[in-house]
Amino acid sequence: MTIQAPPLKTMLEGLIGTLSVSSVTPAFDHSNEPLVMLLAGWLESAGFRAEILPIPGHPGKFNLLGTLGSGPGGLVLSGHTDTVPFDAPLWTHDPLKLTEVDGRYYGLGTSDMKSFFALALEAARSFRASDLKCPLMILATADEESAMHGARALVEAGRPLGRHAVIGEPTNLRPVRLHKGVMGEAVRLIGRSGHASDPSLGNNALDGMHEVMSVILDWRAELQLAHRHPAFPVPYPTVNLGHIHGGDNPNRICGECELHLDLRVLPGMDPADLRAALAERVAGVGQRRGLQWSVEPLFAPIPPAETPATAAIVRACESLTGHAAEAVSFGTEMPFLNQLGMETLILGPGDIAQAHQPDEFLALDRIPPTLELLRALIQRFCVEGQDAAS
Repeated sequence: MTIQAPPLKTMLEGLIGTLSVSSVTPAFDHSNEPLVMLLAGWLESAGFRAEILPIPGHPGKFNLLGTLGSGPGGLVLSGHTDTVPFDAPLWTHDPLKLTEVDGRYYGLGTSDMKSFFALALEAARSFRASDLKCPLMILATADEESAMHGARALVEAGRPLGRHAVIGEPTNLRPVRLHKGVMGEAVRLIGRSGHASDPSLGNNALDGMHEVMSVILDWRAELQLAHRHPAFPVPYPTVNLGHIHGGDNPNRICGECELHLDLRVLPGMDPADLRAALAERVAGVGQRRGLQWSVEPLFAPIPPAETPATAAIVRACESLTGHAAEAVSFGTEMPFLNQLGMETLILGPGDIAQAHQPDEFLALDRIPPTLELLRALIQRFCVEGQDAAS
C-alpha cells in the first residue's frame, strides 16, 4: 500500500491559492497559518507526523515539520511558506490562482518557492515509513522573505533535525553549495539646522554624509582588494549605496541625514566585524565635523554560508544532476540549517529570474526531473541510509 496525498496539481493549486505574503511593512504582512494548516493536513494524510511550531514573539507565524520514519540522520527537504508582496495589476494572470499556459504554471510562489512542497510530497508518495532506515523530513518555514524569523527560531530552539538538507530555492536544477551573506545598514548623522543664508548658524548633516559616502567608497575598494572568492560570478564583497534622505527644504541647513547600505559578504567574513569597521569610519567623520552619528542594522544579518565540496549531499546532487555545485549572490536559510548540524545544499526547479516578478512561473518540463532527483535522494539517504553519521 502506498501513502496517500492529494494529486500534484491539486496541491499546487492549494499552495498558490493560499495567501502567505511576509513583509517588514505591517500593511503587507500576513499570517502563514492557513498555508501551514493546509500543508500539515497533506503531510498527515501522506503518513508523516506533522508538528506545527509557533514562532516566539511573532503571532500568526509558524514553522511546520513533517517527519516520515524515525532514527538518526536522514534527509530534510526544506522551503519557505511565504512570498513577497505583489502588484496584481502588473500580472497577466491571477497571481493567486494556478494558471497553465504554454507549458508553464503561472502564479505567486510557483518558482520561489511554494511549489517545492508539492513536489517533495509527490516524490515521497511511493515511500512508507517502514521502508526507511533514516527519516525523511519536510520543513516549511515562516518569514524567509522578510526577516527569516522561522529559520532563526529553529536555531534558537537548538533542535536537531536531519543530517542532510536540500532547500528548494530556484536554481534551475543546478546544485548550489555556497552563497554570500546579506547585510543592511543604516548610517545616520545629526547636525544642527539653521538659515541657509549663513552656514555658521548650523552644522550641515548632508555635507557630513558626503564625506561619509567618500569614506565608505574607499572602504569598499579596500574590501574588494582584500577579499576574493573565485567561485562567485562577482568574486568580491559588494557595498551598495541604495537610499539616502536628508533635510526638508533647500533654504534650511540640513539637520539630519540617513544613508542605507546593502552589503553582500563572502564566506569567512564576519558581519559583526564589518559593522564595527563601518562604524569606525563613520565615527571619524562625525568627530571631525562635530556631528552625532550612529550605525544600526536594518535587519539581523544573513550570514554567508558554505557547505564543503566533500559533503555527501553535495557529491550526490552533483552526480545526479551532472553539474558541479555553484555559488550564488542571493541569501537563503542555508546558514541557519548548517548551524543546526546539517550539511545543506540549495537546489530547486525554479529560476531566480522569475522570483519577485509579475507573471512568475514554473516550466512544466522541470517537474519530472525534479521528482526523479528527489526520489533518488530519498532512496539514497533515507531508504539506504547512506552517510547517516558522516
